[in-house]
Amino acid sequence: MSQKENDRWWKSSVIYQIYPRSFQDSNGDGIGDIPGIISRLDYLKDLGIDAIWICPVYRSPQDDCGYDISDYQDIDPMFGSLEDMDHLIREAKKRGIGIIMDLVLNHTSDEHPWFKEARKSRENPYHDYYVWRDGSENEPPNDLKASFGGSAWEWVEETGQYYFHQFSVKQPDLNWDNPKVRQEIYRMIRWWMDRGVSGFRLDVIDQIAKVPDEKILANGPRLHEYLQEMTRETFSRADLVTVGEAWGADIERARKFSSPDGKELSMVFQFWHTFADQQPGKSKWDLAPLNFRMLKDTMAMWQEGLHGRGWNSLFWNNHDLPRVVSRLGDDKVYRTESAKMLAMVLHGMQGTPYIYQGEEIGMTNAPYEIEDYRDIELLHAYRDRLREGIPREDVMRSIHAKGRDNARTPMQWDDGPCAGFSEGEPWIRVNPNCSQINVKAALADPDSVYHCYRKLIALRKEYPVFRDGSFTLLEHESEELFVYIRETEDEKMLVAANFFGREIYWSLPEEWKEKGKVLLHNYDGMKEGMLRPYEAFMIHIRK
Repeated sequence: MSQKENDRWWKSSVIYQIYPRSFQDSNGDGIGDIPGIISRLDYLKDLGIDAIWICPVYRSPQDDCGYDISDYQDIDPMFGSLEDMDHLIREAKKRGIGIIMDLVLNHTSDEHPWFKEARKSRENPYHDYYVWRDGSENEPPNDLKASFGGSAWEWVEETGQYYFHQFSVKQPDLNWDNPKVRQEIYRMIRWWMDRGVSGFRLDVIDQIAKVPDEKILANGPRLHEYLQEMTRETFSRADLVTVGEAWGADIERARKFSSPDGKELSMVFQFWHTFADQQPGKSKWDLAPLNFRMLKDTMAMWQEGLHGRGWNSLFWNNHDLPRVVSRLGDDKVYRTESAKMLAMVLHGMQGTPYIYQGEEIGMTNAPYEIEDYRDIELLHAYRDRLREGIPREDVMRSIHAKGRDNARTPMQWDDGPCAGFSEGEPWIRVNPNCSQINVKAALADPDSVYHCYRKLIALRKEYPVFRDGSFTLLEHESEELFVYIRETEDEKMLVAANFFGREIYWSLPEEWKEKGKVLLHNYDGMKEGMLRPYEAFMIHIRK
């Protein structure tokens, strides 16, 4: 790998994800917006992050919270205006922060002008912009199911055909086999590049080359051809970061996606580690106790598999995943200790870390009643699982554990009635624990989760071993300890963590006792031969 490739700015960066409708409301309508994000840029600058990934703010009917886009080149009025977005890009840049847009290229809204035309007739010039198949009413082309429930095929009377949708019926899939579609997309991407964005997150990008007739929904035969063409015509023309959401990625595919040759993407989000607490072969709603060895081995596999041959994205949670301190830590007795432990384990690895809004203050899941939830996936799952005969208490238990709205409750800025998020009625309930867990309290407490994240971000910029070091997993057989070493020619670092809420016997090796410098620790002082509940530390040695 050349020095130029290794110096790409995003390899030393930490990225912060914002779910706009839940971050900060500026006008009292209960919905977060772009001016609200601008008002919090100084907070993010002080945290130390380098870029902000913003979930979709494009014009949209909001059937799937903005992932159903009706105009890629305009901002939905609920979030502000195009002028507001330009202002955000400028103000963020002043603070050394890049803006990463969320691009949904697999599908559009059914209210997009392209689809409104496409459904009029088979002869319409836009008809072939989408995936259609012949058939007769009530007899879909095949039995493929949509992710949100029901058939993946929807009948249109005007054309006497079915269109394909992998998600909501209001999210028809684009036909990437049509070169006109691809060129329209590339023009739109260059338009955003000209406005000064620093990169793109690409929603379900591994599904664009689908072959529904053969039931191939991800990693289709032309996927890498399309990604390389898109990069040539767009991303390669600027120093951008690109990250693709790729649920179907394995090590070999990820090496192609994120190869140092830069022909495709900077990195991908893969989700192997998120399966460690669900029943094998079942849905995410089918809960299982955490398989800690699987979690540990999976993360080690990706560290070792991409070292020098690709690049990892590092994340515990996002807008689609529950809060990590509730999922893998202890959100009650040891909330602070476990949140810091999880942060150290993740940020000590090689890759680009992503912090999801509120993660840096240890926000937790919100176990609401069903009427308080808003997520389309969650509500479909509730209906479908009850229909399958699953007891309501079991359905609610899985929703409380895995529902996407756990991550979408308003950001907790202070202990006020709406947590400082809005002066109006929030679009979704604020987590009641905002009176204890909030930014105001975190900033005032030097021992808070926030200050741990702030220190981690600073350490990643100070020590090259975070970016460049090899990864070696220790204590392979342990059912409680996550211990690894990062190493370069000049330095090495040990990260040790007790992943559970009980004391574990373990002694620090003599070399690290004698020569090591403690970079970060979530307890005061070491306890000889023992790791306390959720205890974690980082120790550094210069060779």
